[in-house]
Parts: sequence; structure tokens; C-alpha cells
Amino acid sequence: MNKMIDTLVEASRDLLKKLIAIPSYSREEYDTADMLCHFFDSQGVTYERVGNNVWAYNSFYDSNKPTILLNSHHDTVKPNAGYTRDPFFASEEDGKLYGLGSNDAGGCLVCLIAAFLYYHEKADLQYNLCILASAEEEISGRNGVEEALKHIHPIAFAIVGEPTLLNLAIAEKGLMVLDCESEGVAGHAAREEGENAIYKALDAIDWFRSYQFSETSTYLGPVKMSVTMISAGSQHNVVPASCKFVVDVRTTDAYSNEQVLDIIRKHVEVKVEPRSTRLNPSTIALSHPIVQSGIKLGAEPYGSPTMSDQALIPVPSLKVGPGDSARSHAADEYIYIREIEEGVTFYINMLKNIL
Repeated sequence: MNKMIDTLVEASRDLLKKLIAIPSYSREEYDTADMLCHFFDSQGVTYERVGNNVWAYNSFYDSNKPTILLNSHHDTVKPNAGYTRDPFFASEEDGKLYGLGSNDAGGCLVCLIAAFLYYHEKADLQYNLCILASAEEEISGRNGVEEALKHIHPIAFAIVGEPTLLNLAIAEKGLMVLDCESEGVAGHAAREEGENAIYKALDAIDWFRSYQFSETSTYLGPVKMSVTMISAGSQHNVVPASCKFVVDVRTTDAYSNEQVLDIIRKHVEVKVEPRSTRLNPSTIALSHPIVQSGIKLGAEPYGSPTMSDQALIPVPSLKVGPGDSARSHAADEYIYIREIEEGVTFYINMLKNIL
């Protein structure tokens, strides 16, 4: 590595330790946002902030050039009961840096910031760069990346920092949660009275269990629907007039959420109401220059079953970052120290091939 990259790697480790030390649960990220603002100030970077979202552009921003969004989040989940370490104490041991948010996604965030700083003062880039440290990712909140994008200059595509072992998630599943209800007529169970809403619901539930969508995603496979909750009846001798159930739908890049919802409503004779359709599947073409750049560095493309802020970014996006998704939300969360160095170098080199 050259001296500048060495300096950026060291700064990334220090910044990650500071982020770990500050509690930043979703919707409670004010202090980490403050700290990121101070960090940009210390680097001579002009930043903008809306709520707990902080972003900045390269010095030679040119509105005539397309813009690449570099995005990761600084909120965390709450530590689970299995922690044996202080989740807010950044400790190094056996080549690991421990702490809440170290892997998901603090490591990715500081490495993306380092890559941004590497190019911040360079003129004649082919693209503009925008670094965004966003809030509320862990709850897909409306005041996170979705709000920030209302204020950021238009972007051509995005690199989303999440732990992928530096492999390339070129497709990611979306999510819809459906509240369904079949309606019947109440009656006495001892007589031939009423219309049993449970029996009506069974037909729909069986359809959700067995239906196969005609289109299958190359990297994500088929759309997956799972009935996960059911509620009906008030007492044993009353024919229920209502049966409610919940369906978890994991959508793929073969369909939009709205298309999947339309197909479902055409096939079942029950009320179907989505809690939201905003968490869409995402994809980026294998032939896209940023994907090809990552492949040239030895990264493997794949489809991701886990969601990120990609679901709320309405342009092509690539999810890639240091760390391992299997460690996310786990007790005694950690990232390998070498992964920070690898992440900084990977992001810089991946961008270099197209900048």
C-alpha cells in the first residue's frame, strides 16, 4: 500500500472505534451523526445534514457528470442478551475489533469514507462522488436513506456498504408483509348455520403455499411466500365470521412488489392489504462497469437474501463490503482488523477502474 492508503486505513480504524463507543440505535443516531460531522470538518470536507443523515461531495463536483452514491449506515440494532463484552467498548484481540456495529455496518462505512477521501481532492474524475452515512437502516425507516435522497443531487448508481466478504451482491430480495382476511357469517357450531371463515381462508392459504410464479430470478430464485400467523374464532361453539392471517413475501428482481401484489389479488378471494410496498427488490446488471470492476479484483457476484438500504434506492445498486453477514446482530460482534485494510483497498481499486 502507498502512504496515503496506510494513513486512511489507520484513520478508518480510529473512526470505527469512535462510532462503536457511541450508542446509535435506529432513530437514536444523533450523537454518531454529530461525530461524523466533526470528522468531516477535521478532514476539510464540506458536508450536509438532514436529520441524522450526513453526506458530502467531492471537491470538484461537476453537475454535468454522473454521480456515484457511496452509502452505508451508522445505526445499529440493540445488543442481544448473549453479549459477554461491553458492546460500546471497542477492543482489539486476536486480530479482531469487537463492538456493536463493528461488522454491521461500521466497518463498511469507514472504508467507504476512506475511499471517498482518497478521491476527494482529485480533479478530472469521470464521475462525481457522494458519500452518505445514513440513519434508520436497521428498521427501513422513512427518515433514513429515503429522506436523504430527497435532498441529494441525482445519482447514476450506488455502492451500498454491507458485510459481504467483499463479494458482489448484484441482486437483493425485497419484502412485503400482507395482512389477509377472509369473511364469513357467524352461526352456531351445532347447527348448519353461518359460513365458516376458516374454511374460506384455507383455500387462500393453500394457494400461498403452492403457487409458483412464472418468472424466476437468475440470482435470487423464485418469489417466496410464507403464511406465518393466523387468528380466528372467539369460542368453540361459534362459527367464525372472520379469519385473519399474515403472509411474508420475499420478492425478487423478476417482479416489482406492485406486480406481485397484483398477481396475488387476482388469485385469492380474501382481502389482501400490504403493510408497505416500498421495500422493493433491487438489481444491477452483471455487465455494469462497477460490477465488472469488482469481478476484475476477484470478487464473486451473487444474490443476497438479506435486505439493506438497496430496497429504498431507486437506481441500480451494488451491495459489497468488508465483514461477514453471518456476524451481523450476533453477540460479541466483531470485524477482523485486516478486513478494514482490505475494504479500504478494495473500494479504492474498484472505483479506480471506472474513475
